[in-house]
Amino acid sequence: MRRDEMVLKIRDRARQNKPWDIAVVGGGATGMGVAVDAAARGLDVVLVEAYDFGKGTSSRSTKLVHGGVRYLEQGNVSLVMSALKERGLLRQNAPHLVHDLAFVVPNYSWWEAPFYGIGLKLYDMLAGKYGFGTSKVLSKEETLALLPALEPEELRGGVIYYDGQFDDARLLVHLAMTAADHGATLVNYCPATGLTRDAEGYVNGMTARDMETGEELAIPARMVVNATGVFTDSIRRMADPAAETLVVTSQGIHLVFDRSFLKGDTALMVPRTSDGRVLFVIPWHGHAVAGTTDTPVDAPSVEPRPLEEEIDFILETAGRYLTRPPSRADVLAVYVGLRPLVKGEGKTSALSRDHTIHVDASGLLTITGGKWTTYRHMAEDCVDHAITLGRLRDEPCTTRNLRIHGYMENAASLGSLEVYGADAVAIRWLAQDHPGLGKQLHPELPYIGAEVVWAARAEMARSVEDVLARRTRALFLNARAAMAMAEPVARLLAGELGRDAAWVSAQERAFLTLAEQYTVS
Repeated sequence: MRRDEMVLKIRDRARQNKPWDIAVVGGGATGMGVAVDAAARGLDVVLVEAYDFGKGTSSRSTKLVHGGVRYLEQGNVSLVMSALKERGLLRQNAPHLVHDLAFVVPNYSWWEAPFYGIGLKLYDMLAGKYGFGTSKVLSKEETLALLPALEPEELRGGVIYYDGQFDDARLLVHLAMTAADHGATLVNYCPATGLTRDAEGYVNGMTARDMETGEELAIPARMVVNATGVFTDSIRRMADPAAETLVVTSQGIHLVFDRSFLKGDTALMVPRTSDGRVLFVIPWHGHAVAGTTDTPVDAPSVEPRPLEEEIDFILETAGRYLTRPPSRADVLAVYVGLRPLVKGEGKTSALSRDHTIHVDASGLLTITGGKWTTYRHMAEDCVDHAITLGRLRDEPCTTRNLRIHGYMENAASLGSLEVYGADAVAIRWLAQDHPGLGKQLHPELPYIGAEVVWAARAEMARSVEDVLARRTRALFLNARAAMAMAEPVARLLAGELGRDAAWVSAQERAFLTLAEQYTVS
């Protein structure tokens, strides 16, 4: 994907006054899913993103592709069944990014084994042919064999079940590449600045600003889809300043530790914490990730910050279950995500994770809510609505069996390049042709210079942050190590993007300032 070519396509379409079938605002999981679905049906689709693809919520998840065990307790069986089916389709279509993961629920009271055992058997049953593995009750010895870092005192046993794990930002990048492979036009750093209307007052396109040049772009479209997550209402108010609030926001944080705090390849799931949520401690990219919290937020922000009480809550809760309780000094990174929840009554943790499609009187089509696991189903639903409302060519959805860019079975053999799937061979060639690009950028993380070059050439990375936060996951794994990588990454990017020394210095400073927010003192 080349950004300059994408912008040129938008300019050309505007000059021809030829409307796109669908224009999508928002380059997160939902918007990118819509772009993939629409492009795979043969529709003309354009997508603009205000920052980088996945800058917000979509890169800040718990890294799970799951049905949502806790939604069973809420009685939302239909959501669980839908998510379990989508979980299976994701593993089928992107095996290089989605894999099985075993979870253990430890039992410290006599009633927990039968209680959670029955619930997880139901979870297995609802998955049907999309199941990842069979749950079973474990003895104390079996539980400790799988989770050697678990606190053994008063432990009675556990229950094991299976779900999915993925790399959220990498999947998003590969969805963007999938959409582009099918003819979609995608531009990051290009915020929507307004909506245009026809003579009858219906939305018939939008304007956007290319942040790299300052150019205002005209984007005529038969349908405009608002897929901006926690910023949903700000786009809706471009069409109707008096639009009522549709989305409320809650914040969830995750702490990242050295893998030694968890040990092994099995995840820990605490089914009920003091705030009524579940807590996960999961192995991910050689580290241990613990989360999440659920804190109502008055207004969304681009870079949300963790609250001290959230950090303390995760440290305290995780510490009850681990033989080596983590401290602030052990936190390698903290990251914060905002959830777009469809407005309702009660605590944010109890609000539905189902998605909602809303059509304003202006004809603006909004899709919001949902969860990463169900992005494909959400996109199918949205494009079906867009086809009907926009009187577009009616083509069936093809994404149930659409292989995601990079598709590769047995990608684990690629080692640290596994998340690139079939693209890994190109990165290896870069490293072989230019030996300097084969060196690790930091001894504590596996990333090499060739990945930076590939990110700029093929994945539309435009900044040090794009590379260290989303094309690689350095910032989310070890913020201090990422800070040390900023200067060499900036130099490599400058060579690819034609930037000067002043740009390198500015990029390094900007990233160091950002990365401080991912550290815990």
